[in-house]
Amino acid sequence: MKQQIYNLLQNQGDLTWEHIVANVLVAAVLGIFIFLSYHISHRSTIYSRKFNVTLVVLTVLTGTVMTVIGNNIALSLGMVGALSIVRFRTAIKDSRDTAYIFWCIIVGICCGVGDYLVASVGSAVVFLILLLFGLIKNDNRMLLIIRGSRHDESKIEAVVFRYFSGKANMRVKNSGENSIEFIYELSRKILEKNRKQEKSITDALYEIGNIEYVNLVAQNDEVSS
Repeated sequence: MKQQIYNLLQNQGDLTWEHIVANVLVAAVLGIFIFLSYHISHRSTIYSRKFNVTLVVLTVLTGTVMTVIGNNIALSLGMVGALSIVRFRTAIKDSRDTAYIFWCIIVGICCGVGDYLVASVGSAVVFLILLLFGLIKNDNRMLLIIRGSRHDESKIEAVVFRYFSGKANMRVKNSGENSIEFIYELSRKILEKNRKQEKSITDALYEIGNIEYVNLVAQNDEVSS
């Protein structure tokens, strides 16, 4: 029994140059395929060339590591121990980036163990899914920030209600001894309808008097670097 366990731990597998080169090359080709998918699905959002290149490198590295590990349990346990002490603190700009990282790792694992068909079919399916749904844009919200005199509180609320037909959601209302600040959340569609009116919401608010500022800020779910 001890000899069988020892043989299992010492099993290095029969690696040849052809096998190693095939694993690495297929991983590189599929990594470039992932590169193109990321470039297409992030054309209209925050696109990072460095991150995209990193995806290709990650695929090749994972495939290389899996080629070395093979069926060797000792090496696999050592690799798990080594990776467990590494902490990654890179900010993810887009929630889809997490899916791309897992895609690279899975493709690298499949190529490392020689399952090229699984890696290719899985990549093709994921590519189609991201092609169909990856270009979906968020309806970025707009924040209307108004700061004025506290004595004009009711007038400010009335103007905003009249211009946006009650569809402006009040998120924050800060008041001081002499001033008050409102933060309303709007959709771009509501804001576009407002622009068709003869007088803009900004002009209407400043006509009240004692308005310090009126700001419009775009808000989205992406983290900029």
